[in-house]
Amino acid sequence: MRSNRAKVRAGVSLAATLPMLAGALALGIPAAHAADAPARDTLAGTKPAWATAKADQGATSDGAQVSARVYLAGRDAAGLAAYAKAASDPSSPVYGKYLSAKQAQARFGATKAQVAAVKSWLTSAGLKVTGVTRHYVSVTGDVAAAEKAFGTQLHNFTKGSKTYRAPSKTASAPESLNGAVLTVTGLDNAPHKASHDDQLPGPGAAFKNAGPFSSYYGSNTATTLPDAYGTKIPYAVKGYTGKQLRSAYGAGTYTGKGVRVAITDAYASPTIAFDAATYAKKHGDAAYTSGQLRQVLPKNYTHTKPEECDASGWYGEETLDVEAVHAVAPAAQITYVGAASCMDDDLLDSLGKIVDGHLADIVSNSWGDIEANQTPDLAAAYDQVFQFGAVEGIGFYFSSGDNGDEVANTGTKQVDTPANSAWVTAVGGTSLAVGKGDKYLWETGWGTEKAALSADGKSWTSFPGAFTSGAGGGTSKTVAEPAYQKGVVPDALAKANSAAGNRVVPDIAAIADPNTGFLVGQTQTFPDGSEQYSEYRIGGTSLASPVIAAVQALAQQARGGKAIGFANPSIYAKYGSKVYHDVTDNPTGSGLAVARVDFANSVDASDGLLTSVRSLGKDSSLKAVKGYDDVTGVGTPTGGYVESYRRR
Repeated sequence: MRSNRAKVRAGVSLAATLPMLAGALALGIPAAHAADAPARDTLAGTKPAWATAKADQGATSDGAQVSARVYLAGRDAAGLAAYAKAASDPSSPVYGKYLSAKQAQARFGATKAQVAAVKSWLTSAGLKVTGVTRHYVSVTGDVAAAEKAFGTQLHNFTKGSKTYRAPSKTASAPESLNGAVLTVTGLDNAPHKASHDDQLPGPGAAFKNAGPFSSYYGSNTATTLPDAYGTKIPYAVKGYTGKQLRSAYGAGTYTGKGVRVAITDAYASPTIAFDAATYAKKHGDAAYTSGQLRQVLPKNYTHTKPEECDASGWYGEETLDVEAVHAVAPAAQITYVGAASCMDDDLLDSLGKIVDGHLADIVSNSWGDIEANQTPDLAAAYDQVFQFGAVEGIGFYFSSGDNGDEVANTGTKQVDTPANSAWVTAVGGTSLAVGKGDKYLWETGWGTEKAALSADGKSWTSFPGAFTSGAGGGTSKTVAEPAYQKGVVPDALAKANSAAGNRVVPDIAAIADPNTGFLVGQTQTFPDGSEQYSEYRIGGTSLASPVIAAVQALAQQARGGKAIGFANPSIYAKYGSKVYHDVTDNPTGSGLAVARVDFANSVDASDGLLTSVRSLGKDSSLKAVKGYDDVTGVGTPTGGYVESYRRR
């Protein structure tokens, strides 16, 4: 990025020189040479929004240690974005003309000379280079060296109840590097981590559903429980299986054969192979062939403690993602790429592995964070990986979140990230009704309100109750409206935060409501210390993302195996056609709810049962309405969606 600051020239007035000298001294530049200081390029977004003058607690100790990554802009950053856009646009003559990973690197990646120049600059400032990848140069050193390298002072700032280090002004790089630096991360040390979106605990504490259940929507009516919305309601389903989801979303005879799907999460479940094989056998899914499920894992894991990333809590996420993809696309190749931790740097490394090795054409990601926690430096690093993916024909799918508009969770209306990136497909969520004979009945936008059964069992307390969870969505505050959303997303949403328009989430949707969820099988640790394979119903947009990824695998097979790549331009080009269910919150016009019975201790009935009513289609302030909406995007796939990709 080019600096707007003019180069320092000889002959300036004393009045102009004095403040410049003061600034130079603050950065450790000798006064005698301050006027000769080389010009620098600012690295936009490296000073976080929370590092305000009011929050400033003074300079960080010079001896404190810094670990940073200097991301490389490559030889043609503008060309990378342009090619990524053109290769993904069905109306472009370049559409579908993807490059190999080697070709993409040769055309857009950093040159050896750029890497050498960046390393030289960093080491000359006193930093130690600890690693070099295609995407970044990692360094460590003390604060004094980091300040010298990046042209800024590091101060301590309060952020909420804690104090973190951050640049006191935007960082910069020498102009002599000719724009080789995209951004730098790590100058602030606030936690940059993601969480998974599923609604149930990991294997550290076993979870089981109590009955009664419905085997399909409406099969078992709760006749002894109070009415809701003027009628008796069904018990929640035990959990849909692949056969039901394939029927609901129009899989037909397609299986995903020949298509490669990758999944990223943090860590890796030690029982995934056993659990996935057991689940497939129990529910009639095709058995895994040799090598069909493989894992690409780091050498070491970090931040594993419960108060950090809670490693075991991610095992259920991987299990859900793998089993959902296989259930819907049983012949697809699945590669699980585990990150060393839930920190953004490690998750970025996992995404980078997929792009650098072109490990798959479709990538499902059921993790994220709130937009307020995303800093522009990290956003730039993520977007670059997504753009390289688009150039290679790789599409990234991200769950939109499980807290609706996030107000109940954070007090502020906002979307989740990286789902807010204009270069990924954000997947929203629905409540799904699959009836007898695996027939699709209807969907609502996923949003749940819960009311408990009264003590006398004759009514629901404070019906319909309080909001518990719902599909994430809304309007970004930081990402501009992408071209593919214009003309489809209503101005009331696109321009909610600025007259120029912003990115709106999600793009497409699928089943997510845990009350109409998916049955998953996982080895869990029970109270007696035993480890047992067990099954439970699960939901969240953590389910929606792998389901849509699997549907895209079916579509790619229908397309003759030709990669779909970054799918959003194609998804929006089909808007308004019969390939989507236009999902609304109240499809039957009478209000919808299910009865749910849970174990009080999450395992068995020894501590009693909890009975509640869960109202459907009640997603915080977000509404699923006719046309595009910020709960379900353009809608969910119909029976014609997969077939619409078939080459004719």
